[in-house]
Amino acid sequence: MATAVETLDKLERRLTISFPIADVQSEVEKRLKQRARTAKAPGFRPGKVPMKMVAAQYGYQVETEVLNDKVGQAFAAAANENKLRVAGYPSIEPKSGSDVVEGSLAFDATFEVYPEITVGDLSAAEVEQVKSDVTDAEIDKTIDILRKQRVHFHVKGEQGAHGDGGADQSAQNGDRATVDFVGKIDGVEFAGGKADGFAFVLGEGRMLPEFETATIGLKVGESKTFPLSFPEDYHGKDVAGKTAEFTITLTKLEWAHMPEVDSEFAKMLGVEDGDLVKMRTDIKENLEREVRGRVKAKTKESVMDALVKVVEFDVPKTLVAQDGERLAEMTRQDMAQRGMNVKDVPFPADLFNAQAERRVRLGLILAELVKANSLQATTEQIKAQVEDFAQSYEDPQQVVKYYFSDRNRLAEVEALVLEENVVTYVLGKAKVTDKVLPFDELMGNNAQA
Repeated sequence: MATAVETLDKLERRLTISFPIADVQSEVEKRLKQRARTAKAPGFRPGKVPMKMVAAQYGYQVETEVLNDKVGQAFAAAANENKLRVAGYPSIEPKSGSDVVEGSLAFDATFEVYPEITVGDLSAAEVEQVKSDVTDAEIDKTIDILRKQRVHFHVKGEQGAHGDGGADQSAQNGDRATVDFVGKIDGVEFAGGKADGFAFVLGEGRMLPEFETATIGLKVGESKTFPLSFPEDYHGKDVAGKTAEFTITLTKLEWAHMPEVDSEFAKMLGVEDGDLVKMRTDIKENLEREVRGRVKAKTKESVMDALVKVVEFDVPKTLVAQDGERLAEMTRQDMAQRGMNVKDVPFPADLFNAQAERRVRLGLILAELVKANSLQATTEQIKAQVEDFAQSYEDPQQVVKYYFSDRNRLAEVEALVLEENVVTYVLGKAKVTDKVLPFDELMGNNAQA
């Protein structure tokens, strides 16, 4: 039995559910008799334990289970009867007083309902459709990066198959310098301020600028003493914001030799016959695949931003809290996998609220768009998406098999296709502006050396 639904707030509702105590007692007795068939106790054979002992041992647990089941069933029936779309889980509180029928148990159920969502005319929504091209310049930059990834070093001044590094025997950007160093603050050495045989490549930014500047120009065997100011936000708290005096001695100097762009280099990149034209074609195809993915992501982000702006409604707080908890747990797991001790790391309750609220809001909008416009992912679309994923791997068929052998993996692909269907739909309705992004900007400067 349930009372009329009471509106507490925009989405918050309350109703009272009740049922006879006799129904609870009857179900408890039934379940205790079932337990008695296998119950064990010292001095009794299994199934021969007296009911009083079974009730004493299991009565509270069984009664709790029955109450939970009865409340859940009654609430589900009441929600169905009142055609309520319940968001999240209800808060259940026992009810007492003169308005509770004698011989009954009553509970107040407080909960939220899903909002009514109307995605109106999208013609006023403003969306940027991102575009970017892969030219010969991007291919050349990528080849340079691939060469630098395969660099090998030779001692400066020693003649080898690739030369001796040139006449300048001093340390320059791009060289790998090996140094002994010692740092002092107020004349006293500090922890971590001393090392022998420490190697680093000049110009990579691994060391603080003063350290690299002091090293440039040195020849093997030469030393230099210089001041070095640690930044206020330096990771070593003991020296952050302080100025130390360092003395470095260059003990070894190597110059970088990058492989030539020839057939041997092409073979290194997996082109079996060493064909340079094929190598450039393969690189271009890989870059274009990466560009397509990033362009698609940028455009999708713009579409989602537009939907959030034009479709307004109240979001259930329960769903936001649940998604916030999921985000917090995902963050903990990610930090743990990175080797961080997350046991004592605090996660404020509202830390993920904004992100969770946006995710929930978008999820509800997308669900409404899909339902109203039949944008569900088709089997053909899912298969095509999996095959597209597979193209970037050496054995595409193994990747296809990997996805189709697990329903959860396929569900992830289906969700992705569904989002793309929504993006395509919105692009066909909204006010779309083409935005051409330079390759480097699109890639987040990842194409830079």
